[in-house]
Formats: sequence, C-alpha cells, structure tokens
Amino acid sequence: QVQLVESGGGLVQAGGSLRLSCAASGRTASTYVMGWFRQAPGKEREFVAVISRVGGTTTYGNSVQGRFTISRDSAKNMVYLQMNSLNSEDTAVYYCAAASVYSTKLNSYDYWGQGTQVTVSS
Repeated sequence: QVQLVESGGGLVQAGGSLRLSCAASGRTASTYVMGWFRQAPGKEREFVAVISRVGGTTTYGNSVQGRFTISRDSAKNMVYLQMNSLNSEDTAVYYCAAASVYSTKLNSYDYWGQGTQVTVSS
C-alpha cells in the first residue's frame, strides 16, 4: 500500500511558476513509477508527466512539454513537478499517482493522492 499526499498548489498569475510536491509513504514507495495527472472542470483527467523508478527516464504530455519538469528524490520518497510559464489552460486539480509500470495511461496507476488545486489567473 502506498499513500500519496500532494502540496504546493495555489493561485498564480499567468507566466508565473509553481512547484508541486508529492510525499509518498509506505514500505515500497520508492519502487514505484510516479506520475502527475490533472483534471480541469468539465474535462477528463489527463496525463502530465511520468518519471521512472530511478529518475533516469521522463515523459511529458504535449501541452506541458518544455514548461514542466518532473523529478524525484527517492531517499526522501518525494516527487516534484516544477511548472513554469503557466497559463490559464493549466488551471486544474493536479494529482500524484504511483504505478508498477512505466506508463502515460491513467488506468495503469494503482495509487492516487487527493489532489491539489492550481489556478492560473490571466
């Protein structure tokens, strides 16, 4: 069992930056692939970024490529999402998730956090 808790969301102006954090707890937390997803009002949850177990491989959604960076500190069981050049389309609830396989697909993820709200004002 893995528990995930996100933090770092908030209100930011367009063009600004935020860093989201995800604290993972559980005996095997560091062995999971970690991903970030987001869900805007009235829209389906969508893939944002994923990082491999040792952090050597990352993949990003097309809409965030070049602006967002995912990283992890396995010693601390933490995963981060640095978000730069934010715009109003980035407004959503952001979720941290853990999976046993490297995937961009929502249904590959076994554990989910409660989400943190990011609001970008224009």
